[in-house]
Parts: sequence; C-alpha cells; structure tokens
Amino acid sequence: MYSQQSTVLMVPALGVLTSLYVFCSQRKHLIATLLSIEGMVISLFFIISVNSDSMSAVFTFVFLALAVCEAALGLSVLVAIVRTHSNDFVSSLGMAHTV
Repeated sequence: MYSQQSTVLMVPALGVLTSLYVFCSQRKHLIATLLSIEGMVISLFFIISVNSDSMSAVFTFVFLALAVCEAALGLSVLVAIVRTHSNDFVSSLGMAHTV
C-alpha cells in the first residue's frame, strides 16, 4: 500500500498539475495566470519543505523569498497593465493570440 510520505507528496503534485492545467487553459485574464503560477509555487514549496532535511532549510527560505519577489513583481505588472489598458485581458496587450 502507499506510505505516509507518498500520500503527503501526492496532494502537492496534484496541486502542481491542476495549476499547470489552469495556466494552459485559462489564458484570458492575467490574474488567472498569475494565480495559477502562485499555486504551482506554493505546491512546489510544500514538496521541497517535506523532502528537505534540516541542513537544506536555507534553500527552502531562499525559494520562499524568490517566490515572494515573483508575486510582488507579478502584482506590480498587473497593476501597471490595468492602469494603462483598463482591463486585465491578455488579448488586449497585443502580444498574444488567444485560442
């Protein structure tokens, strides 16, 4: 049967796959893509923190710090796009074709 460790790792793996699916399918709004990226980062952080020992705690905190920087940068880009284009549609940016 499954061990406790593999069961604990299946939930964040499902989170990564679900976030990847949302990222690939919901590309109409920029906020949806940013939220799916954040879901992937949180799931990856959980996987890293479960698998790490006490010696690699520094890497876990560095990963978390980079995730916070990525979230702040994404939010600032979202605010700038909403201010200039008055919406968060990816199609209004003129650089991506929606399917």
